[in-house]
Amino acid sequence: MDIARRHLTPIADYDPRYDPLVAPHPGRGHDYAPTYWVASAGTPPEDDGPITHDIDADVVIVGSGFTGLATALFLAREHGIRATVLEANRSIWGCTSRNGGQGQNASGRLYRSQWIARWGRETALKLDAEIRQGYETFKSLVAEFPCDAQPGGHLYVAHREKKMDFLRNEAKVMREVFGYDTRMLSAQELRRDYVSEAEACGALLEPDGVGVHPLKLAHGYLRRARELGVRVHPASPVTGFETRNGVHYLKTPGGIVRARAVGFATGGYTSNGLHPSLDSKIMPILSNSLVTRPLTDDELAATNFRTSIFITDTRTLRFYYRKLPDNRVQIGSRSSITGADAPNPRHMQVLVDGLHRKFPALKGIAIDHSWWGWVDVSHDMMPRVFQPDAKQSVFYALGYGGNGVSFSAHAGRRMAQRIAGRHDKAFELPIYNSPLPYPNVLNLVESRAFAPFRRLGQRALYHWYHLRDERL
Repeated sequence: MDIARRHLTPIADYDPRYDPLVAPHPGRGHDYAPTYWVASAGTPPEDDGPITHDIDADVVIVGSGFTGLATALFLAREHGIRATVLEANRSIWGCTSRNGGQGQNASGRLYRSQWIARWGRETALKLDAEIRQGYETFKSLVAEFPCDAQPGGHLYVAHREKKMDFLRNEAKVMREVFGYDTRMLSAQELRRDYVSEAEACGALLEPDGVGVHPLKLAHGYLRRARELGVRVHPASPVTGFETRNGVHYLKTPGGIVRARAVGFATGGYTSNGLHPSLDSKIMPILSNSLVTRPLTDDELAATNFRTSIFITDTRTLRFYYRKLPDNRVQIGSRSSITGADAPNPRHMQVLVDGLHRKFPALKGIAIDHSWWGWVDVSHDMMPRVFQPDAKQSVFYALGYGGNGVSFSAHAGRRMAQRIAGRHDKAFELPIYNSPLPYPNVLNLVESRAFAPFRRLGQRALYHWYHLRDERL
């Protein structure tokens, strides 16, 4: 069968120890991580096979996850530009096939009260309007492509009584400043009407939120983009990048791709050395996830899982969890510091212990799927869709900090606008008019040579976060 008319057969096995801070690129043609999403999404859509010779392209998008495919989709739909997408491994291989599927009305790690503290009320209101528009972009795609959508909002659960005041303040800010219909739930209301979560001391209920099967949704992006003329080339990692006379030369194992414009959408799998504008700009953080076997009727009754709304708790190293449409429980949280240590069973045990604390009735339940993946956290906790040099047609959309399921759709739309040369008033907002920052440590880690040493600080921060979350 012609390779351009089928989905890529993996060239190499899945590498569980891959680490973007130390590896030059994510590999070539690696198989998917063993996620529940991969196991239940069905056969991947057809792709266009690896690059096999030098080619010319108008626009190249690097990365075939949510952001890359959304960018290509909106370039074709709204600007008549047929992009070429380069993917190192199998299509939709990175963050998009490994996340928790939580589509929130959010982006980045900062709360709306923190937006006000950082930028002031006026800018925070404008940013909120943009994030809301982004959430509508996401919902429109969810409505277009079958993806087991579970609407209903988001439950933000206080894992300790002292966190209730924090949630009350956020609810008040969201309601009084931004106009959201938020409300607080007591522990009794939460357990009676939503789920019997043993740790919960109460919760903030946000009205916006849609849980999705992320890989089914991305399959929809991929199919529709290719119908519109987008070409998607897996097993084609970018191993070199050079710009001469305004033309970008992207080296892949199969040939050089020459392009007028390039958009980077590599998320937590952004390697140092990929492009100078991206070196040390993302701190990749590992997140673990597991999915149980389907719950029995007795287990559903014991946990009182009346809701399919997705849930996060108030830990800094937060747990996120929900009941899936087939009555399995999916739960995730932070993991190892390094890729080399990621397969250590102690990291998954932290997740299992968290599941048991929250739902004692599920102690001993079989775990059918477990995996981990890299999250793209920016050093100021907010994303960017940016053109780092006005003289070069190079762009990036990165830094979602675990909130990329929904905002990636709009980030792709905005990056498509920028690539197409369109201006928008929204580009005056801080997530669009400034680059991803370097780590704020006297700029000593700006060089890629210092990147691995950031892990020392991360390890210390994790110890502090655990102490603050659980003891202080």
